[in-house]
Amino acid sequence: MKQFQTALDGYSLVTAQSISKHTRSSSNSLTTEQIKEGEAELALILSLAQQAFEASAPVQGIMKALTERLQALKNKVTPRTWTHLTATAQTHPVSSFLLQDPLTRWSFEKPRGYSGDAYLLDFIYEHPAVAEQVKEASALGAEVYDFTRQAASAVAVRERRDLLAAHVDAVAEKNDKAEILAIAAGHLREAERSQALQSGRLKRWIALDQDPVSVGTVSSAFHGSCIEAINGSVRTILGRAQKLGTFDFIYAAGLYDYLAESVAVRLTERCLQMLKPGGKFLLANFAKDIGVEGYMETFMNWPLIWRTNEDVQSIIDKVKHPVTDVSVTRGENGGVIYAVLTV
Repeated sequence: MKQFQTALDGYSLVTAQSISKHTRSSSNSLTTEQIKEGEAELALILSLAQQAFEASAPVQGIMKALTERLQALKNKVTPRTWTHLTATAQTHPVSSFLLQDPLTRWSFEKPRGYSGDAYLLDFIYEHPAVAEQVKEASALGAEVYDFTRQAASAVAVRERRDLLAAHVDAVAEKNDKAEILAIAAGHLREAERSQALQSGRLKRWIALDQDPVSVGTVSSAFHGSCIEAINGSVRTILGRAQKLGTFDFIYAAGLYDYLAESVAVRLTERCLQMLKPGGKFLLANFAKDIGVEGYMETFMNWPLIWRTNEDVQSIIDKVKHPVTDVSVTRGENGGVIYAVLTV
């Protein structure tokens, strides 16, 4: 069945051009020697994995070795060499084994037209919405999925969902009838875990997303609640095209991974302007060196702008809007960086 693909506005969702531009700006020129050395090491890594799959070796061991070796190679070569190698890896025969995993396959094929879509996150959440597709996976695919859904990145995404729900509930404890805005909300799965929503202690919760399919999913799932799903993007926020009002809590949890620093600074400033006095803005960004970036960027075809705590602080330092408090922390497994700014 042909899947719906949304159009991108160049700011809100990842594009190959935006990630490659970021890579080019932070790397050296590509040399023939670098390419040859990288290709030779990559060929060995992938051949070992292929041989292990063909020999029916334990899948968990194959995946652990593959992800660790890919990560070591990514850390060794220049960013531009790595970009070249990712394209080479994606055409290797070992992908026929890896793409049996429904999570890897959905990420690689991008049926919605972009990386990191809400349906992909549902595979990470092990949500009932994807249970049928998981059930239909081959025996090998199910074993690979058992590995990818427990990878550091997946654990961090599930933790992020729970932390968002906790932040919303904490705001509701202090503010009667709190108003919340989620930017690039996806399917808003954190709302399913919010006690404040269940007890009716929120005035409104706006779920803003550029993907109309995600907007429709949220509208259907939370019909009759205080949640309102709206079609919108970073571009509409920066251009003030929508009159959304002001909020006690605004968050963008899966968006900054795709934003160049200049856009991230502008979006942060705009979100701070939309807060009520004492309001909080939370941004989240995948952290560098969580150990699975190599696999995500090759076989999952999921490129991100990975950042350090210092990179996130650099965004904050460039923001020209007064704040009363800033905290930059990591989640329990260290895979996601959280910055919370209070006005």
